[in-house]
Amino acid sequence: MPTAVLTDRERTAVQAYLRLLHTVRAAFDVEGGPPLVPPTVLAEAEQALERAGLTGNEEAFFRLLHNWCPEPGP
Repeated sequence: MPTAVLTDRERTAVQAYLRLLHTVRAAFDVEGGPPLVPPTVLAEAEQALERAGLTGNEEAFFRLLHNWCPEPGP
């Protein structure tokens, strides 16, 4: 359950990053060659970070990500 209140742009950036992460993981699960990530997925994440003002501020972004989507416990 999210624990941080995000702006719409921050939420969009986090969601785009999570889509990118899931896409990359799925690409590594496919056998038969190097993993391919569609450029549109990467571009979406980059644009969302830029609109949220988080480009070049990975520390703030990952803090938002952790607060909004904490890792599950053991």
